[in-house]
Amino acid sequence: MPNPDPGTTHLLFIGLLLSLSILADVVATRTRLPRISLLVLIGVGVAAFQQGILGQGEARPLGELSEPLINIALVMVAFLLGGELTLERLRTTGPVIVVLSVSVIVVGAIAVASGLIAMGYPLAVAFSLAAISVATDPAAVSEAIRDSGQEGIQVQVIQGIVAIDDAWGILVFGLAMAGLGFVTSGDAGAATLLTAGWELGGAVLAGVLLGAPAAWLTGRLRPGEPTQAEALALVFLIAGITEYMHLSSLLTAMVAGFVIVNTSSHHTRSFAEIEHIEWPFLVFFFVLSGASVDFDYLGSAGMLLAVYIGLRVLGRYAGGRAGLALLGRHGQRMSRDVGLALTPQAGVAMGMALLAAERHPQYGSLIVATVVTSTIVFELVGPLLVKRVVSSPG
Repeated sequence: MPNPDPGTTHLLFIGLLLSLSILADVVATRTRLPRISLLVLIGVGVAAFQQGILGQGEARPLGELSEPLINIALVMVAFLLGGELTLERLRTTGPVIVVLSVSVIVVGAIAVASGLIAMGYPLAVAFSLAAISVATDPAAVSEAIRDSGQEGIQVQVIQGIVAIDDAWGILVFGLAMAGLGFVTSGDAGAATLLTAGWELGGAVLAGVLLGAPAAWLTGRLRPGEPTQAEALALVFLIAGITEYMHLSSLLTAMVAGFVIVNTSSHHTRSFAEIEHIEWPFLVFFFVLSGASVDFDYLGSAGMLLAVYIGLRVLGRYAGGRAGLALLGRHGQRMSRDVGLALTPQAGVAMGMALLAAERHPQYGSLIVATVVTSTIVFELVGPLLVKRVVSSPG
């Protein structure tokens, strides 16, 4: 029997993944474990099989299909998160979202940077990991909240923080890389800062330009297949345009969702259609995230990995407590552990790690190994913390 070609192998693997996701759903229902963590574990198993048994150094089970599938999943999540940011909701929760998000980011970044510098790690490693630690995985947070079945002000605030987290992450990372660039060479820092500005400003502009016509079109299509085609068209356009123009796909999708939900009287149609088709793409995202772990680098990054994980969790927790203290009575309905609900971390952090490795190649392998491996840990433990926080009273 001839060996199957890559296209056939990819189709078989996609079918197997979707079948395993059904099994993961059954196990999650009976054990109350997050589906996300189970899917990430499946991905880690794929990586172990490919690297340990097949001897393949890099686990890319879907080859070149991996990146677009991950990007589409994240665009869908960001689009739905943008749809949560209605003007009415922002008027009631906006100040809480801003104070908590800034507090978690500032305290968390300072905790990681100062802790790593105190332990003797180079500035490039400490500042890079501090900036990367700001990023949160919106897909894992949203899915964990959905699994918990919880609603209310606390859930709305957490979703709002995650919705703007990509913008904060890009800004902090750009500033950190710019600062390091000025210290080392001068010109590289300015270029990095301009790149970050383009990713942010261009993403906001693209989100408005794509969201406005979509809002107009939504009310003129009948529910069902036409609306589903419109929603898919918007998602694929956002994913493709942002990739081509080097913009933040998450921020673009979030802005587009924000525009649609606040300008269209029939906005619920598009968001409902995305929710109906989102899960298969999230399956690919979580499994492929788990499959990205490289076991060869675990030994060399062991100490840094443990320290980074500890400092990031501590920074998230302390940042949440500091934010609630600043809010006073306005934060009384929030859990004291709200910062821990922002623990999951995935795609954006990996992208930042690759950029940091390009800027500082002498530490590139160490930074990438630390971020990728810690991402697996955060994707496994993070959803459990999210469910614990949203289920606890304020």
